[in-house]
Amino acid sequence: MKRILLIVLAVLVAAALVTVMVVKQQSGYAKVYTATVARQDLSSVVSGTGQIKPKTYVNVGATAMGRVTHLYVKEGDKVTKGEVVATIENVQQQATVNAQQATIASAKTDIASYVAAEKTAQANLEHAQADLEDKKLDWDRAQALYKDGIMAKQDYDAKKAAYDLDVASVAQAVAGLNQAKANTDSARGHMETQVATLRADQDMLSRTIAVAPFDGIVTNEPVREGETVVEGIQNTEGSTLMTLAGMSVVTAEVKVDETDIVNVQIGQPAEVTVDALPGKVFKGEVTLVGDQALLRSTGIATSQSTTGTEEAKDFKVVVTLSDPSRQLRPGLSCTAKITTAHKANVLALPIQALTLHDPALDASQSKGGVQAATRAEAKSNPVQGVFVVQKDGHGRLRAKFVPVSTGITGATNIEVLSGLGPGEEVVTGPYKTLRVLKGGALLKRDTSQPFSLTSGGGS
Repeated sequence: MKRILLIVLAVLVAAALVTVMVVKQQSGYAKVYTATVARQDLSSVVSGTGQIKPKTYVNVGATAMGRVTHLYVKEGDKVTKGEVVATIENVQQQATVNAQQATIASAKTDIASYVAAEKTAQANLEHAQADLEDKKLDWDRAQALYKDGIMAKQDYDAKKAAYDLDVASVAQAVAGLNQAKANTDSARGHMETQVATLRADQDMLSRTIAVAPFDGIVTNEPVREGETVVEGIQNTEGSTLMTLAGMSVVTAEVKVDETDIVNVQIGQPAEVTVDALPGKVFKGEVTLVGDQALLRSTGIATSQSTTGTEEAKDFKVVVTLSDPSRQLRPGLSCTAKITTAHKANVLALPIQALTLHDPALDASQSKGGVQAATRAEAKSNPVQGVFVVQKDGHGRLRAKFVPVSTGITGATNIEVLSGLGPGEEVVTGPYKTLRVLKGGALLKRDTSQPFSLTSGGGS
């Protein structure tokens, strides 16, 4: 019971303070800062911080086990595509290639001898075929003479035997030629096998020579000459020779707050500033908008986090620079300002002028006094708007609450879609005055200091 009484007392005290401030405000003049609604070009900008990253980078890994014999580049050096950047000991691989080359040379000599044998067999065949033609003529004449009874049986049989012998000689020469061709084809097949083996040996040798896959910059070199490297999974210790970054396409990878990411889209223009290069602004455009939230404390995607703790989140956004400088280096800290919307010649007012207010409170106060206003506050249904500075019949300045609808938000101003016109004067602060200001209150312009962003703010 005592606790309830204390709560009621606290509520009454708070209501009394509000009432006192309202009465004081309405009984006297409220000193306020003001600004004029005017047309201007307005841009909505989302900021994100991150670092410069190349679009293309690669870890040049060891593809052969052995001792590093030469490192031809160091961190920060620029390399060109195909340039040799490191070598690993290759005595065994080179010896294997040399031996295989000698084997191929021997195989070529064997093929040359087989080709010569093939030509000899071809000549033997042609000689046998010529003899056969001669013996066939003799055999044909012998048949005619023997039929006419002019040739003796012994001579006839001799001609026939000579013809048959040459037929067999031609067949033997054909077989010899086919065998010579087969030997040549076999030797060529063996040489193709040796050539394939040589290609495999040369590939093993080439694995001991690391070359740059593209033009870029050496950004990391974790090994030194004399150390032994091994083939392994990429990024494991002892398997990476160096990291190359291709700087032909440079990006700024930044993190954007979750409340702003809904306005960021691919293709939007951006300006990137680098901490190490003050005064320089690099133009670019958004080329990637991440679809996974990253925990701000760890940078881990929420889908991979095992904790259920609620905390602030960011989203990854990649801005590709249109004209990168040679001075840029991977890892440099940067800030990207992304223009999510731009409108020319729109009506705008300072963001500080916006407030939430229920016009019903003004009517309740004028009709029922302080108690009616207090009861109305309990059922308040505030709307967005501004207090416009107007003169009453006596030339005094008074506040009039006007609901407004707004559009895009710039750095300090916000677009007015409806409710106000050009040239109208609105109250911009101080914040403590603006939050309790009522419609009809007497105003006095505060000229003690010029309007600034620190003089007040909108609620």
